[in-house]
Amino acid sequence: MKSGFDCSKCPGYCCSHPRIEVTDKDIERLARHFELSKAAARKKFTYHYKTKEADEWILRHRKDHVYKSMCQFFDQDERRCTVYEARPAVCRKYPYGNKCGYYSFLKFERAHQDDEDFIPSA
Repeated sequence: MKSGFDCSKCPGYCCSHPRIEVTDKDIERLARHFELSKAAARKKFTYHYKTKEADEWILRHRKDHVYKSMCQFFDQDERRCTVYEARPAVCRKYPYGNKCGYYSFLKFERAHQDDEDFIPSA
């Protein structure tokens, strides 16, 4: 099945999601990648998000010049993941099929604006 998106032509929208949840296995993978203990990786790369509805470990973000903020592992100049081989499961599964809604929207807007580098903003 051919995918309906090309991540290399996207400014990294999925990496701007404010809550990128990580599992214990994701933390272990990142710890190995950076040669850290699991505890050190959890402390350095995540924060605990707990509400009545959720109890999650979330990847830390940093400010971005395209979106408000991005995953700390996102290279903001190259617009790509710097830990691709060690990325969390939720990132590996995204966009959960062979189509990415944002990429379809981006392609439409770029064609409509006649600008292949156009990035729609709010």
